[in-house]
Amino acid sequence: MYQKFIITDEGELRFGRVYLHRELLEVGEDCPYGGGLWKIDEGRRAILLFGRSFDFGGPDFKFVRRINWSAFGGTPYPLFYLPHWPNEDLLEPVFANP
Repeated sequence: MYQKFIITDEGELRFGRVYLHRELLEVGEDCPYGGGLWKIDEGRRAILLFGRSFDFGGPDFKFVRRINWSAFGGTPYPLFYLPHWPNEDLLEPVFANP
């Protein structure tokens, strides 16, 4: 199992431990805004997002409307995207856009 995320057609950023990104989708959902991988950074006390989904492409965070924290027991954490992964020098914050 791999730590993956997607951005659904409803703008939900969803996390999980799955083999394929599409396993994070419910019946009838789509993933037009991409996805990638995630990891917990204990030092920063944050979740780092990186990479891209082979099935759905790279993430487009401007379409995130809500964040589903259920994979983390409902506890929100700071989110950062690593656009030049594996280089962790540049971190872009990720937020839900109302």
